[in-house]
Amino acid sequence: MDYSKTAAGVLTGVGGEENVRSLVHCATRLRFVLKDESKANEAAVKGVPGVVTVARAGGQYQVVIGNDVPEVYAEIGKISKFGGGQDDSAVDEGPKGNLFNRFIKMISSIFTPLLWALAGTGLLKAFLAAAVTFGWIGTDNSTYAVLNALSDGLINFLPMALAFTAARYFKANEFTAFAIAAALLYPTITPLVGAEGLTFFGIPFTMVTYVSSVIPIIVIVWLQSHAEKFLYAKLPGAVRRFVTPMIVVLIAVPIVFVVIGPISAILSGALGNGIGWVFENAPWAGGAIMGGFWQVFVIFGLHWGLVPLFTLEYQTTGQILLIGPVFAAVLAQAAAVAGVWVRARNKNLKSLAAPATLSGFLAGITEPAIYGINLPLKRPFAFGIVGGVIGGALISLGGVFSTAFVVPSGLALPALFGNGNMVMLVIGLAVAIVVPFLLTAIVGFREPEETAAPAVATAAASGNDVIVLSPLDGTVVPLSETPDAAFAEGSLGDGVAIKPRSGAVYAPFDGVIAAAFPTGHAIGLRHADGAELLIHIGIDTVRLAGEHFDVKVTTGQDVKAGDLLVEFDGDAIERAGYDLTTPVIITNGELYPNLADAASGPLAHGEPLFTAVSVETALAK
Repeated sequence: MDYSKTAAGVLTGVGGEENVRSLVHCATRLRFVLKDESKANEAAVKGVPGVVTVARAGGQYQVVIGNDVPEVYAEIGKISKFGGGQDDSAVDEGPKGNLFNRFIKMISSIFTPLLWALAGTGLLKAFLAAAVTFGWIGTDNSTYAVLNALSDGLINFLPMALAFTAARYFKANEFTAFAIAAALLYPTITPLVGAEGLTFFGIPFTMVTYVSSVIPIIVIVWLQSHAEKFLYAKLPGAVRRFVTPMIVVLIAVPIVFVVIGPISAILSGALGNGIGWVFENAPWAGGAIMGGFWQVFVIFGLHWGLVPLFTLEYQTTGQILLIGPVFAAVLAQAAAVAGVWVRARNKNLKSLAAPATLSGFLAGITEPAIYGINLPLKRPFAFGIVGGVIGGALISLGGVFSTAFVVPSGLALPALFGNGNMVMLVIGLAVAIVVPFLLTAIVGFREPEETAAPAVATAAASGNDVIVLSPLDGTVVPLSETPDAAFAEGSLGDGVAIKPRSGAVYAPFDGVIAAAFPTGHAIGLRHADGAELLIHIGIDTVRLAGEHFDVKVTTGQDVKAGDLLVEFDGDAIERAGYDLTTPVIITNGELYPNLADAASGPLAHGEPLFTAVSVETALAK
């Protein structure tokens, strides 16, 4: 993936920087809050190389990238005020939406920055627990003490980490929030848990544990954000900087000890007991629901709403029953895409299924498998749900639980070892993997190969073939002569290249502008019959950030053949050290797999450049 091109394409597709209110990212998605979602060109975003799909949930426009999302996010930061590690949650986010959407957004924003650290240390704790279970290491030596501390430290002091992320979300002072969290976990405070006769200036209260807690710190930081706004508005400028945190801490910490902490402990205890009751009295039902619906939640980005339940259950009981059947859900989808990998005849489908299988099994990242393969093919996704339901029910029947917060995956399985009935765990995982794999491999699915074109097709236009006119005055050369490997090797699509002799780009057919890049270096168009074309003016010219380019059209605009799209100063671009060779390529080769009648040599704009041969024509041949 070319991260810079993916970033530019996504940003343009969502309507440009001016249409973005805020941007954050999670494990696999860019999560935009847009000013006007109608301005986003979903087809254009999906067509950007590196984008798996687009989802809308929780008041967010979510662009699914996969494991490379941090790199794309960083590149967006280079070409806009968003991304690149900035605190984008501080940007005005416009209408708040309904309560549920606001809750999902809050949880994802607060927990996302911690996810991989929690998962990494949780995985280490799982390995350590497995080593103790199998007798590879004892618990009475300093080696264990060190390993236990560095694997258990983050989850123990979770309120301190949440203080930072919650403060960023609620726009409160981060270090004041940290000071509040530190007081909750202070060494002389924790021994008071359960003690009787505690008072604060005569007000009686019950000290509860704040180790690994979630609710108290989030609630108090939210209150802190409002208190700071009030105090900053009322206090004199000479003292507000240090008096505000003093007052906030002095009021906030006692409020937690006296009110918020005890109430949250009651709620957390009730929730933990409720989860325990379900998994004790009807474990198969709880396991089947989690195993069957987890990946459905993932599709809509709603799985974040369950993350606090994991941490609350852990805080209350020291274990996480909810997470066991999720392993079945994740591995079932990975097994289904493995079945696609084995059965598929289409080479492109196989090439997608292979890394998606490994990502699902090893890392637990299933979105490339779901969005890229299982869901579009329908049956594999359904087979994965079947495996998740049965496997999840069996695992929960065995009372299997985790003692660490981990991202369910093959590598994280040690988190379950020794916790519950291991025979039921093995059977549950085996069923979750074998059932969807065999159903996918044996029952099969309708794959793209059934409507794919043969390798060779020529001839004049017929059916839905599209005649592409030259968008430039210049000399046509083979695409292989482009001084950029991605274009030269055809990785981005088939086509030709033009060496321009003038500084204007014209519409090559009647259609719509699918993507008008703000940098002016590229234009994407879509023909009424479905052909998608990319005109990339020069090589690496995106680095000019729009200098020497003048874009005449906008995304979504209808154009006629011959309409002026872009003007550029070719001499200035070449003096800046850039090659002006301009690839003109078909980007949806699955629908237009071959070219015919390609021109060569000198050509004027408006003259036939090549014919994009459709699947229908190719099959007819």
